[in-house]
Amino acid sequence: MKFDRNTVLGFTLLALLFFGYFFYNSKEQAKYQKQKDREQFVKDSIANLNKPKVDTVAYKKDSLKKDSLNHINSAGYFQGGALGTAQVFSAENSLIKIYFTSKGGRPQRVELKKFIGPDSGLVKLAGTDFDKLGYMINTGSNNTASTADLFFPKIDSVRNPDGTQTISFTLTSDSTGESIVHEYVIHPDDYMVDLNVKLKGASKMFDGGIMKLNWQYSAVRQEESVSFEKQNTQIGFVKDGSFDYYNILKREKKVFEDPVQWLGVRQRFFNTYLVAKNNFNSGTTEWKVPHDSTNVIVEYTANMNLTIPAAQESTVALSVYYGPAEYHTLKKYGYRFEKLINLGQGMYSFVRPLNKFLVLPVFDMLQGLVKNYGIAILLLTLIIRLLISPLTYSSYLSGAKMKALRPEIAILKEKHGADRQAMSMDQMKLFREAGVNPLGGCIPALLQIPIFFALFSFFGSEVGLRGAHFLWSHDLSAPDKVIHFGTNIPLLGDHLSIFTLTAVITSFMISIYSMSMNPDNSNPMMKYLPYIFPVFLLFFFNALPSALTWYYTVSNLVTLALQFVIQTYIIDHNKILAKIEQNRKKPKQKSKWQERMEAMQEQQKKMREMQQKNKR
Repeated sequence: MKFDRNTVLGFTLLALLFFGYFFYNSKEQAKYQKQKDREQFVKDSIANLNKPKVDTVAYKKDSLKKDSLNHINSAGYFQGGALGTAQVFSAENSLIKIYFTSKGGRPQRVELKKFIGPDSGLVKLAGTDFDKLGYMINTGSNNTASTADLFFPKIDSVRNPDGTQTISFTLTSDSTGESIVHEYVIHPDDYMVDLNVKLKGASKMFDGGIMKLNWQYSAVRQEESVSFEKQNTQIGFVKDGSFDYYNILKREKKVFEDPVQWLGVRQRFFNTYLVAKNNFNSGTTEWKVPHDSTNVIVEYTANMNLTIPAAQESTVALSVYYGPAEYHTLKKYGYRFEKLINLGQGMYSFVRPLNKFLVLPVFDMLQGLVKNYGIAILLLTLIIRLLISPLTYSSYLSGAKMKALRPEIAILKEKHGADRQAMSMDQMKLFREAGVNPLGGCIPALLQIPIFFALFSFFGSEVGLRGAHFLWSHDLSAPDKVIHFGTNIPLLGDHLSIFTLTAVITSFMISIYSMSMNPDNSNPMMKYLPYIFPVFLLFFFNALPSALTWYYTVSNLVTLALQFVIQTYIIDHNKILAKIEQNRKKPKQKSKWQERMEAMQEQQKKMREMQQKNKR
């Protein structure tokens, strides 16, 4: 690769994009965390001031007694659900195991059988005290209660002929006849769980026929880096038929006034969705991001409104998805769940089609063939480089032509001296006569920008890379922290990634080889920037997934091999000189762009001559 001005421009733009992306994300997170720490300090101070001064055994007994009385009063005609002991019941299929609790008749914890969490056990979702799913009901003339606080004493489990399993929790009013049934249907080989809320006497339980559903979900740490996981955690939804999302670090609340089909939380590799099959009417969602030390990524609360059918007996159909952020798995449901996977979002949404229609299908095919993600990435890199090889060859050929014209360009520099305007005009004329495109060398460098950001998004969200071993990396979705510093070094972190080192070293090798092919570059920026750029990579890449730095290493090695083969065995410099001479003999027709550029340059030259004349 020839490091002419256009190539350097491409690399400079790439470096600025890297720096802007990581600097903006780190700045936003630091700003958000500082604000949260300040708010938490105020809350803790107020709570400490309001704490009882004496915490005696008598005080605790009195408090428990008051709580029991409050539960009994709020339960109203559902006295059977006022007090009790939570019973835990489990159900499972080949993919998930769900623990249900009779308190609230809801899931208490979900385990994903095919994924290992940071504690070396199975990945657990929705398993904290914060997690709840319930709704407010009228339990008397002046009493209300949340179903999440009531006990559902009757539990039934049925295995159906189609392989599904039905778990039902029932709460009945003995005095008035109203009843609530939470019926969960677990399908074979499926992460989606259906929830049918069956109501008898709903007109008494809900004012205006509106159910006010409350869903609380706590996304706990599943990866090594809490901060990186927060940067890749989002809130998504489909509202009025359109998908949208928010990064948890850039917003804290969303109000819905239009129908909402589903709400979801994407936690980099694991998603949880709540679906209303007949849509939520309206509602609000809000979330908070606790301090990194809590190992909680986000605490999400949704208060949504649902219309209850006007009938003595009615059913509200919901579904909950607990599972991996796997594109094909999510796409099969037809709800556009896969939109929440980051294959290119925000300012990088232009790379989503590249991932969706090229990278993802090719990577799936390769991984199915070789069964090793590291080798699949290597083959993917070779395929990508093969696809852009015509442009790469064109770039090297353009560089060779520029090299052939170097003696004539040197003569023009001596002729015009400090007159850059005249030099530029004559140089453009020389390029046109020789049939050389001065922009030809920068196209592959610019093309690397969308390819890199496509793979940055893809490797950062591909759940298959999580825990995948390759060479010295134990997890291709995270940096390979082979060298630990024991302390945090500014801009670099607490470790040094070996794959980052190989990417940096191979980038230096490309710079050295390219500059050896162009040793007489007198522009200081052009001379030193190729050596500075790999240093930027050291800081940018060290915290990135090792899958990405492994790709960059392989890509650099391919570049070195192509440079050597093309420059040594394919490009014939004598033929290039002969071709240039032939082009000079052909009649030239200026393009409109060239005519405008030359006219503009000529006008600028005349204006400068007039200015110099006036000064004299």
